[in-house]
Formats: sequence, C-alpha cells, structure tokens
Amino acid sequence: METFQYTITDEVGLHARPAGLLVKQAKQMGSVITLQAKGKSADAKKIIAVMALGVKRGETVTVSLEGPQEQEEKEELSRFFAENL
Repeated sequence: METFQYTITDEVGLHARPAGLLVKQAKQMGSVITLQAKGKSADAKKIIAVMALGVKRGETVTVSLEGPQEQEEKEELSRFFAENL
C-alpha cells in the first residue's frame, strides 16, 4: 500500500468539477484508491463518495493506493493532484 497527503488548493475544494476530474483519472488506474479526510473515507472512483467528503480549500486529504502498480500510480496521481487540485 502506498499513501500520500495533499492539501487542496482549488478554490472550491473537491466539489463537482475537480471531483469529476479526480474520478476520471482514478478510473484509469488499476489500483484501489481511497481518499480519507475529516474522519471519513471514500472510493476515489465514485464521484458522490468523493463529494460527500466535503473537502474544502486548505484541508488535507490522505490518498491510499493498493494494487500491482501502486508505486507508479502514486507518482502519477501525486502529479495530478498538484496540477488540478
């Protein structure tokens, strides 16, 4: 299992547009991807679950990846977060 933390910088947090981008990216990966924030967790491949976390700008999420290519996908997802969220 690989994990990393990221502090959301997008003005609206993980709302519809950024959450949609994240889900689209996560669905392209083979790993099981879980987001954790504010004591809750969500499957990163389900938009309603991601939005239900209610993550706002300045809040930190912990991203966990588990799968055969988790290390490579962690690097790719870390770049995605930095560029889009």
